Amino acid sequence: MGKDASERTAVGWAARDAGGRLSPYSYTLRKTGPEDVAIKVLYCGVCHTDIHQAKNHLGMSKHEVVGEVEEVGAEVTKFHAGDVVGVVLIVGCHPCKSSNEQYCSKKIWSYNDVYPDGKPTQGGFSSAMVVDQKFVVKIPAGMAPEQAAPLLCAGATVYSPLKRLSIAAPGLRGGILGLGGVGHMGVKIAKAMGHHVTVISSSDRKRGEAVGHLGADAYLVSSDAAAMAAAAGTLDYGLYTVPAHHPLEPYLALLRLDGKLVVMGVIGRPLSFASPALMLGRRSIAGSFVGSVEEAEETLAFCAASGVTSQALERLERNDVRYRFVVDVAGSNLVGDAA
Repeated sequence: MGKDASERTAVGWAARDAGGRLSPYSYTLRKTGPEDVAIKVLYCGVCHTDIHQAKNHLGMSKHEVVGEVEEVGAEVTKFHAGDVVGVVLIVGCHPCKSSNEQYCSKKIWSYNDVYPDGKPTQGGFSSAMVVDQKFVVKIPAGMAPEQAAPLLCAGATVYSPLKRLSIAAPGLRGGILGLGGVGHMGVKIAKAMGHHVTVISSSDRKRGEAVGHLGADAYLVSSDAAAMAAAAGTLDYGLYTVPAHHPLEPYLALLRLDGKLVVMGVIGRPLSFASPALMLGRRSIAGSFVGSVEEAEETLAFCAASGVTSQALERLERNDVRYRFVVDVAGSNLVGDAA
């Protein structure tokens, strides 16, 4: 049978083996259903998880997508052709109606997963996507679409626990452990909430960026025992954004009575700590994943109102990209030999 005229062919970049090398790949999108939104992808963010995915470190890749609506289904009322919208990490949650779909046992990832009809999800390194309207968010007017892409992932990942764990009130003192993609958004969002922010890093290398560029109030080098001891008991919360294993006692010691340490980095080893580090300060350790669709919308609105953006893409002397890399999909050469 020939391809249905209503179907779209998309071209994307795919990792075909654990080497992580991406090459063009063409595939057919599902038809635009009554509750679907067909999107021309404009920008796609890249984060550390994408490296894990492309090289099969997690055994399973691309998300935080911003695009322009090309077509909507008959039952879609929130979006219209021409709207600039975002797509988050989760694109399905069947059959529950939870507003915390990122924690649903039947969630459908935007990449390397399968829709109920059997078609695979292909991620955002592609020319187009078809997504259920429930998992699409409108980009606020005036917000640059390339800035919105990281806010849908790193921004919402930080915003979610601050709101959910009641640590968003002005005047709190927070610690950001690690200054990568999520960490730098932690600094900017926490500062916009009116917090006193301390960046905690393993070396002094990022002090100038943290304090001088991002606006952190203080900087701690975790290997400086004297400085860590002097800061003990001063923080209301800490966001552990580092995707690496470290003993938790030094960070728990920084927390005040009832302080919270929120683990947000993907770590493949068991975390370790001595129980008195929790007990003697009535402290707690919480975990948090990405934000929900609802929280992504709130994050965009908060950032738009507060003037918060993702950090500019800066290439350092080693050609590293600091904080967040955004791919201009629509402006790329996403053509050629695709198979």
